[in-house]
This record gives sequence, C-alpha cells and structure tokens, in this order.
Amino acid sequence: MKTSILSALTAAAFATVPLAAALAQAANPAPSVQFTHPQTDAVLSKDLIGLNLYNGANQDVGEIKDLVLDDGSLKGYILSVGGFLGMGTHYVAVSPSSVAVNYDANDKKWQGKINATKDQLKAAPEFTYQGPQNH
Repeated sequence: MKTSILSALTAAAFATVPLAAALAQAANPAPSVQFTHPQTDAVLSKDLIGLNLYNGANQDVGEIKDLVLDDGSLKGYILSVGGFLGMGTHYVAVSPSSVAVNYDANDKKWQGKINATKDQLKAAPEFTYQGPQNH
C-alpha cells in the first residue's frame, strides 16, 4: 500500500513538471539562441563596473557603478561621485558618449576619461534607483 501511494505521488509530481514547463514557455517564449564571437579586445561589463574615471587634469572624478541597457544597447553609465565608504555618494547618469574607455597595454589595465570636474558631476541631477526592477 505504501509503495503504491509513493508511486502515485511520484508519478503525479513528474506529470506536473512538463505541464509547468510548457505553461512557462507559452507565457514567456524565449527567442532562438544566436551565438556571437566577441573580439579579444572587446570591452566587457566587468571591465567597466568599478572603473575610476579621470578628467583632463588627471583627477579622479568618479567611478562607473552600473550600466544602463535598453533594448540590448548601452544607453548610459551610472557614476558614483564623492562620498566615503558609501556615505554621501551622489549618483549621476551620463551618456556613453561622455566617457572614453581605453585599454593601456603598458599598464595592462582599462582607463576611463570624462570631460568634467567632480564638482560638475556633483551638481548634476541625481540618479536614484527606483521601480520594481531596480535596487
């Protein structure tokens, strides 16, 4: 009796798995997979997030904290400006065209440049994370 109840419960559990998977696929179908071949010198998100930005006077004016993506394209950088240990940090969103990112082969590291002072960035409208998909 125990064996038949256990068998019935196991069969019922496995029967619901394909149904749940089918319902999930029908509700949100994924596009077919397309593979890509990034160049060896491509910039990856890990190269950008945490990158310090320097201005023309070689002053550290901020750090890239996040990326703004929309429809699969980079639409902006979220920069943190000022603050110490997370206190008093001001976040701003800037266009990707405002930031130059280059790899320095001699130093073997990525470098970021922006044509702004820390005071200009602090005076810019603050970006705040909001909405259900944000932090």
